[in-house]
Amino acid sequence: MIRYRCDKCGCSMTADDPRRFIVKMEIYAAAAPLEFHESDLVKDHTEEINSLVEQLSNANPDEIEDQTYRALRFDLCRECQRKLLNKPLG
Repeated sequence: MIRYRCDKCGCSMTADDPRRFIVKMEIYAAAAPLEFHESDLVKDHTEEINSLVEQLSNANPDEIEDQTYRALRFDLCRECQRKLLNKPLG
């Protein structure tokens, strides 16, 4: 049996509880448009690629993901949902 609790205050709820709200959040890096020049097309990028592969192989996967994209999901009770709507950034 799945038990639902408000992720903010911890109060118990049921799956079909009218006081239960689901919050989904996506956080991702804002990227500028890529620009390529003729010199980029003729350059040998092997060393640069090998360096990036080495850095990534030694990095924490969660830290890499946090730098690019993260999706979050929360259950909130009505009171905590109202607080979130009134002040979304806390």
